[in-house]
Amino acid sequence: MSGIRTGAAAGVLSIKFIDEAKIFVKGGDGGNGCVSFRREKFVPRGGPDGGDGGKGGDVILQSDVQLSTLLDFRYQQLYSGKRGQHGKGKNKVGRSASDLLVPVPVGTLIWEAQTGELLKDFTRPGEAFCAARGGRGGRGNARFATATRQAPRHSEPGRPGGERWIRLELKLLADVGIIGFPNAGKSTLISKISAARPKIADYPFSTLVPQLGIVSFHEHPPFVIADIPGIIEGAHEGAGLGLKFLRHVERTSLLLHLLDLSAPSPRDPIAEYETLNRELALFDPSLSRKPQVVALNKMDMPEAKERLPRVQRYFRKLGQEAHPISALTGEGLPKFLGALVSRLPKKNSEEKDS
Repeated sequence: MSGIRTGAAAGVLSIKFIDEAKIFVKGGDGGNGCVSFRREKFVPRGGPDGGDGGKGGDVILQSDVQLSTLLDFRYQQLYSGKRGQHGKGKNKVGRSASDLLVPVPVGTLIWEAQTGELLKDFTRPGEAFCAARGGRGGRGNARFATATRQAPRHSEPGRPGGERWIRLELKLLADVGIIGFPNAGKSTLISKISAARPKIADYPFSTLVPQLGIVSFHEHPPFVIADIPGIIEGAHEGAGLGLKFLRHVERTSLLLHLLDLSAPSPRDPIAEYETLNRELALFDPSLSRKPQVVALNKMDMPEAKERLPRVQRYFRKLGQEAHPISALTGEGLPKFLGALVSRLPKKNSEEKDS
C-alpha cells in the first residue's frame, strides 16, 4: 500500500484501561504562628518576635500526554498536600509547602462529586487546575503587638487546607473514531494502517478497550485514529459495552463507520448502519450530526461481493459515498485513506503543523 506509513501507537491501551475514577483531594494545612519573645543580654524588654506559619501546599492536577488511562486513581484515592512549616522565634517565617502535582491524561474532565459541576476539561497537554488549595499560615505573636499591648502571648493556628471529593472522567481525544458492530473488522483495520496492535479474534467483543493509533498518509499530517468497541443495538441503555465507550465518540472530529458486508444472515449491513446511527442519536443528538465516512469491509469474501451493488445503491440514494475495502488484504485502502484525510477538519491539520 504505497503512501501508508504506520506511526508509533499513541499509547496503545492495555486491558487495564480505566476511564472513570473518584478521588479525595485535600490541600495542606497552614503552619501555626509562633509565640516567642526576644531574649538577649543587655536588651531589656526585647518584645515579641514570633514568626508566621508557612502556607500549605496546593493539590494541582496537570494534563500529561504520556498518560492514557485513569488506572492509578483506582489504587490511590487520597491526594493530600503537605503542611506548611510552623513559625519560629526571631521573626522567622515558616517555609511554605511545595504543591502536589498530580498528572492526568489529556481529555480528562474534572467534576465536583457532590454538585455535579464541571470544574475543568483538559484538552491540551500541560494544562493545570488547582483542585484543593492549601491553608494560609497563622500569624505569630509579633503581628499582634500594639502600643497598648506590647507583649501579646497568643498567635494564630494555621488555616486548614480545602478538601473535597472529585470525579474524573476520561474521554479520548482522537481525530477519527471507528464505529461498527462487533466483528466488523475495526481491530484489523487499525492494525493495518497504524502501529497499534489490538487483540484480533473471530468472536464478538474481542476488543474490550479503546485502541489508539497514529496514521500517516502521503503528505498529509499524521492523525490519531481510535477503535471504539462494544457499540450495538441498545448501547445507549447499557447493552454490550455501549455506555462505557460511547462517551469517547464525543471527542472525535470524524466518524469512520465500518460495515461488514460478509456477515451471515440475518445480519444486514444496511440495517446495522441505521441501527448504530440511531444509537448515537439516542445517546447524544450531536453525535448523529458528526461527519461520517463509510467503509464497506471484507471485500475479499464472496458474500461481500454479492451484497456490494445493493449496499452501494442505498448509499447513493443518501448522497453518501461508500468505500469498498478489505482490511485484511489491503484492497482499496489507499483510495479510502485519501478520502478519509480529505474529510478531516482543516483546523486539525493546522494544529498539527504548528
